[in-house]
Parts: sequence; structure tokens; C-alpha cells
Amino acid sequence: MTATDGTGTARPATGTDGPAPQHGVPRPPHRPARRYWRAGLLRGRIELGQLLRNPKEMSGHLTNVIVALVLVSWISGDVPDTETPMAHLVLAGFAAYLLFQVGLLNLPQMLVTEREEGTLLRLRATPGGIPAYLIAKSVLIVVVAVGTLVLLLAGTALLADGPLPRDPAGWLTLLWVTTLGLLAVVPLGAALGAVLPNPREALALIVLPVMALLFTSGAIFPITSLPGPVQQVASVFPLKWMAQGLRSALLPDAARIAEPGGSWELPMVALVLAAWAVAGFLLAIPLLRRAARRESGSRLSARHHKAAMSGAFPA
Repeated sequence: MTATDGTGTARPATGTDGPAPQHGVPRPPHRPARRYWRAGLLRGRIELGQLLRNPKEMSGHLTNVIVALVLVSWISGDVPDTETPMAHLVLAGFAAYLLFQVGLLNLPQMLVTEREEGTLLRLRATPGGIPAYLIAKSVLIVVVAVGTLVLLLAGTALLADGPLPRDPAGWLTLLWVTTLGLLAVVPLGAALGAVLPNPREALALIVLPVMALLFTSGAIFPITSLPGPVQQVASVFPLKWMAQGLRSALLPDAARIAEPGGSWELPMVALVLAAWAVAGFLLAIPLLRRAARRESGSRLSARHHKAAMSGAFPA
């Protein structure tokens, strides 16, 4: 809005911030996605640093590696009809389970705990807070999962003659199966964390299904030894395909005889894991946004009061 002085020259009207923007002058491009990624990566780096400085959290991940070393040292015998040590098959399945566990157990517990502490309430008032938050958690979980996997494979190879990929093709398979497996379970874990109740109930609700999948997905013994209907149910979930893909990278080709159909079925591994990744991403962000919209100061205060009354933390 402009006014004129006595000479007829246009000047800014009183109360405005200055001249109106000139037509034809390009404005700086608006790149919210870039800002979300930058904020998410920064937050993820900070949370990773906090994790590395927390001995209690780090000891939990190291315990998994110790358990794997004990299993490899204790299990004897070969996979039926092959010369592949059974310990190697179990180790490949256990490696897949560790990736699955980080996404489907650790991540939902983190999200539920931080929701109870009011993190989602603060994110609701932050532009792009939910996408940046999901990126940060994905960075944290991926680094933890990959670090645990590297430590597991290196430790068992050095101390218990554990398996490693035999050629570049095996290393490539290990890389893409790990990547797709994490893409399949991390968004799914975020979606679960958005809908589960408080942290104590969340753990109880998740542990039993995850343990059931561990025993029915061929992660700790050949899946062909299970009844047909159990194999069909397990094939719906990503753990079975993650374990099968890692076995193809770590075990010799002769071990294929212990797989359904006598094949690694790598195209199907990629297809199923990619489908779970897409489904997880389509669910995670809307559910996190819905959880953030439902948060309010009164809800947060009520939860804190209830926790204080139950003795969870001091009032």
C-alpha cells in the first residue's frame, strides 16, 4: 500500500515495512524437504553421541554380540544333507534377528518413551518436526544396527570361525539385504511406536510376537523343518526374508538345500522387503502426526501425575 507526497512521488504508507516486492524479481526457492533432512540429520547425530556416552545403552547392544558368540561356540553339527556348520546358519539368522529387533523392539520403545515425556507435543508446534524426527530416529537406528552387525560378524569370524561373504557378490548381497531389511522394519517400528500405550505395556505387547517370529522364521534352525502352514505365515513377515538373504550372503551355495525350493529366492527377498518398506513409510508419518495432534498439555500433565502416583518418578 502506498501514498503520494506533494510532488506526486509514491512512498510507503505509514505502518508498512517498506516498498512492496517488485514484480519479476525471483524469490529464493522454498526447499522444506532439504531443511527437514538437515534438521533430522543434525538431531540424529546428537542422539547418536548421547547413546555412545551412555554405558547402560551400549552394554545392551554388546550383550547381543556376546550371546551370538556363545551360540556359535556351543552349537555343533552340520545343516542336514550339507557340510555347512549349523552354527553358521544360526549366526546368519541371529544377525537378521538383531536388525529386526533394533527396528521392531528398540525403536517403538524409544518413541513411546519420548511421547510420554512430551517430545511429540513439542514437535507439533515445530514446522516439519515430525519428518525431521523420523529421519533422526532412522539415522540412529541404522547406525546402531549396522554397527552391531559389523561387530557381530567381525567378532565371530575372529573368535569363533564365523562366516563372512566369500566374494564381492556376497558382500554386495549383504549390503543390499541389510539396507532393504532396515528400510522394511524402521518405518514399521515408528508406526508401532505411534500407536502403542505407555513404555511398560508397549514392551509386553511387542516382545511375544517378535519372539514368535524368531522361532517360526527359520532364523535359528532350517525353516524346512517347520510345518507347511507355519512356513506360509512366516513368509508374510520380513524377518524370514531378511534371514534368508543374509544366509545367501554368508553361507556357501550348498546350503541352499535347506531353503524352501532349494533356492535363495533373492528376487523374492527384495520384493517382500521393498513392499514392507513402502507400507511402513506410508503408515509411519501419518500415524506420528496423528499421535502429535492428539497430544496436549493436559494429557501430558495427566500422564505425569499418574506416573508420579504410581511411583514411576518423583512427583
